[in-house]
Amino acid sequence: MSEMMFQDTFERYEIKYLVDKELKEVLLEEMKDKIVKDAFFKSTIRNIYYDTKDYRLARLSLEKPDYKEKLRLRSYHRANAQDEVFLEMKKKYNGVVYKRRIVIPLGQAEGYFNHLCDLPDDQISKEIKYLCEYYRTMRPAVYLSYDREAYYWKEDPSLRITFDENAMWRSDRMSLKEEPGGRQILDDGKVILEIKSRGNYPLWLTGILTKHHLYQTSLSKYGAAYQTIFNETKKEMRENTCLVQSSLPISARSHYRASLSV
Repeated sequence: MSEMMFQDTFERYEIKYLVDKELKEVLLEEMKDKIVKDAFFKSTIRNIYYDTKDYRLARLSLEKPDYKEKLRLRSYHRANAQDEVFLEMKKKYNGVVYKRRIVIPLGQAEGYFNHLCDLPDDQISKEIKYLCEYYRTMRPAVYLSYDREAYYWKEDPSLRITFDENAMWRSDRMSLKEEPGGRQILDDGKVILEIKSRGNYPLWLTGILTKHHLYQTSLSKYGAAYQTIFNETKKEMRENTCLVQSSLPISARSHYRASLSV
């Protein structure tokens, strides 16, 4: 978190790999002479992802376009109204991640989304407000949390290596005032390794990844949460349709199915 405390803009590559806990320990052993722990190397990251009522940002992200964007509120501890949190706008274009964020009291951030107050008068705040105005119906969509270990390369702190475990999401209790908890995103024993860099990896890191046959994954935590919401909503709609049809006279069922397709 030391890097994040002072930096409000990022431009870098962020590549994810899916590993198991045993391999995580092997990787850390092989990297131990090259990396050091971040000053806040263990944290539980809490996020509120904002989206439209029809999850437009999540749907666009899963289509893997050249350009996509997200908006989230983030803290590294349970926050009260007066505690400072990060309001972040994250964009990805042609594989490069651009992140711009402001530090703001939680009460003011929640007040902005409830149309009770405004954001600060600075450039990044104006960009965030434009994004919200463009999508119009932005609201809390998912509470997403995970436990992170963070490291960086001794020779270049801009190269960061993080391991995320215990990733959970829910669609209720949507406030950073609430503790983490919800449904698991990852299979048991799985960990997300993420490497954040400004350019090519150093040879020692490429060698380790090659040795263990690690390949980039497109896993998005928020995207995975949305996919579950979508699948369960679709299943519920099918079940409700079958229930309605079963209650109708046989002669009326074909007319009901036809009305659904209009």
